[in-house]
Amino acid sequence: MSSSKPVIVYGASGYTGRLVCEYLRELNVPFIAAGRDRKRVQEVLDKVPGIESADYEVVEVEHSVAALTKLFKGASVVCNMVGPFIKYGPEVVEACLAAGCHYMDTTGEQDWMIEAQEKWGAKFAAKGLLLSPCIAQMYTTGEIAANIALETPGLDTLDVLVLWKGFPTYASTQTIFTILKAKWFYLEQNHYVQWPITSTFEVNVPGQHLNTLALPWGGTSHPIWFKNDPRVANVKVAGGVFAREVMEGVVAMTKMVETDILPLPFAEQEVALAKMADSVQADMPPRENPRLNTTIDSVHASGPLGRAHVVIHGNCNYKQTGLLQAWAAYSLLQQPPRRAGFASACQAFGHRELLGVLRSFGLVMKPILTVHD
Repeated sequence: MSSSKPVIVYGASGYTGRLVCEYLRELNVPFIAAGRDRKRVQEVLDKVPGIESADYEVVEVEHSVAALTKLFKGASVVCNMVGPFIKYGPEVVEACLAAGCHYMDTTGEQDWMIEAQEKWGAKFAAKGLLLSPCIAQMYTTGEIAANIALETPGLDTLDVLVLWKGFPTYASTQTIFTILKAKWFYLEQNHYVQWPITSTFEVNVPGQHLNTLALPWGGTSHPIWFKNDPRVANVKVAGGVFAREVMEGVVAMTKMVETDILPLPFAEQEVALAKMADSVQADMPPRENPRLNTTIDSVHASGPLGRAHVVIHGNCNYKQTGLLQAWAAYSLLQQPPRRAGFASACQAFGHRELLGVLRSFGLVMKPILTVHD
């Protein structure tokens, strides 16, 4: 089919996909909610507040390059919510390239980002299309904070902390466990350096008297986005949820993965990791409550003779993700991205613009900036 709707949300039956549709409705953007099970997608969309006023269609589609290309033709932007992306992303990217669509997803998988950049970055750039994996709260809001810090000249090192209250969705949990079989990197003097899989950190929580436990969280996207940024040479990221008992459980399972699962053949690793993820989170979590589901993105930026610290307090990390995806699509319908090809949200749309969107919807406070020079 040739789409009469300019935006396609692929994987709309998931928690985050539903939120993307919700914000597309608020931005008055027509969209197609697509997935492999039409009935399931429709059931989820029926629960979106105000969906009766949205201009949308529900479409069932096979997960293949041919079927997705047919669906994407006539559209402009695809928001891909179907992860783990290293497993399911290539078909969607290939279909976007064939159909002439911008591509965005919410990944936290460094191996997928590196693969996307190497295989398709130049091809998307040649067509003036955006290839932007990893537009999501856990990465983009911290990237906004980092870019605010880098407005102070002479800083070349980023120390990033991302914390949130709540529990990962089913899809996020599957992705977390998929990451465990990949290599994770931080950036040191513009080179990727591998994290040990069992790395942990005791971190200070900005604005509180306590500390908490954090992890490299798969390395995150920040080392990749800033690798070719002439301002930055070093990037390390720590992240996780506030609840220490949850983080301790993740640490214990990570050690189990290292000793019991990684020695297995690759195919058996995937099965074992999926079962482990299902044991942690098999259902859709409740809708976020802004009084409970708070977020903190903190960036210490330093250089030989300067320092800056930026903290962004927010709420509802999945709502932030849904809004960032929807607004990015809304922007692309009106003007080209600032950078085509492989690019982050801030590189494509501007960090101050993205901050303004999050603030206008009541999802983050004004950043707290402290500069020492």
